[in-house]
Amino acid sequence: MNRSWNFDWGIAFFVWRTATMKTKLIGVLTGVLSLGVAGAATAADMAVKARPAPPPPPVVYNWTGCYIGGNVGGGWASTSQDRVAIANVGPVVPAQPYGSSEGSDFVGGGQIGCDFQFGGNWVIGIQGMYDYARIESSHILPPFPTFTMFNTTKDIWTVTGRIGYLFAPQLLGYVKGGGAWTRQDHVLNGAGPPVFNSENAFNVDRSGWTVGGGLEWMFAPGWSVFAEYNYMDFGTKDVTFVTAPGSVGNPDILRTKLEVSTALVGVNYKFNFGGPVVAKY
Repeated sequence: MNRSWNFDWGIAFFVWRTATMKTKLIGVLTGVLSLGVAGAATAADMAVKARPAPPPPPVVYNWTGCYIGGNVGGGWASTSQDRVAIANVGPVVPAQPYGSSEGSDFVGGGQIGCDFQFGGNWVIGIQGMYDYARIESSHILPPFPTFTMFNTTKDIWTVTGRIGYLFAPQLLGYVKGGGAWTRQDHVLNGAGPPVFNSENAFNVDRSGWTVGGGLEWMFAPGWSVFAEYNYMDFGTKDVTFVTAPGSVGNPDILRTKLEVSTALVGVNYKFNFGGPVVAKY
């Protein structure tokens, strides 16, 4: 009896032990498999999140198109005069120096134009510019020291062509040249006493040529700022004066030479592009 019971108990223990180990083995395999699946899913999620964003498209600074803008700056005018004749009397031989003067003042206005970019770095264009000006100067007449001439250069118009080179995609250096127009007032006063107006010449139209140059920087597609210097030569013109009311005598004819310079800064907006403002990638 004892031997039989011991044998039965041994068989039961062996069966129980085998079942227990099998259950543990299945649990371990299930855990390992779960960890593997979770790790694969996590790795997949990390791979998606780590994907880099595409780079932004590079900006293209296109200079082709038409623009409008404004400017401010300073203006300088130099006027020299010689008396070459007396109206209704005849020429003065030799011409009599009447002196010269220089003046400066604020100027400001606007411009409109069109540009065309070609050959990669070259830009050509045409521009019209107007600047309000009241540049005054005065000088004493050397042969008549009790008389003073007052000169006022009023308003400046220019129409110019320009050509430039792009030192960088957004930086343009340029030169310009063309025609220039302005007007002048001349007032001759005597010292008196009292001070009196002797003769005048108002709104004398002057025309000449101009040349200049500058730098323009496109700080955003379509927007640019510039700084430039311009020289204008209006040559010489024989100006016939008119005797002032209440004055007596024949008025003079003065050969007048005029030169003007401007230094300007301004901004332009290009409203008609000739191509895309950003490149495709």
